[in-house]
Amino acid sequence: MVFQKRLQLPSHSRGFHLITSHILNELPELSGVVHVFIQHTSASLSINENADPTVRMDFETFFNHLVPEDSNLFLHTDEGPDDMTSHIKSSLLGSSVSFPIKKGIPQWGMWQGIYLCEHRNTERKRDIVITAIGE
Repeated sequence: MVFQKRLQLPSHSRGFHLITSHILNELPELSGVVHVFIQHTSASLSINENADPTVRMDFETFFNHLVPEDSNLFLHTDEGPDDMTSHIKSSLLGSSVSFPIKKGIPQWGMWQGIYLCEHRNTERKRDIVITAIGE
């Protein structure tokens, strides 16, 4: 069986946000693999620590240090100083995550959740596609 659904996430401020519940609410009761893809080039997805919110704050701090907006390195700044830096951060983290499920229940570790990594300074709604393949 193949299940696929497009979902629009609510607007999130810049940073790393747990969106696990949004994904889990859409999963069918099957066993197989789930693939979640974000349809944007300035935001990304990651699976990581879901318990301590300081982990998400540390991610934001690290990526801002790694790819600073005040750099004169970038030409692609048509939409502001966060334009090219958002694309770089998105490429580093990736546009999708995959994980196994069993009867609709994710088979990940105890402390794992799905992050929306919003790299733009202005809140935006983000579209994702959830695909589940299994039986």
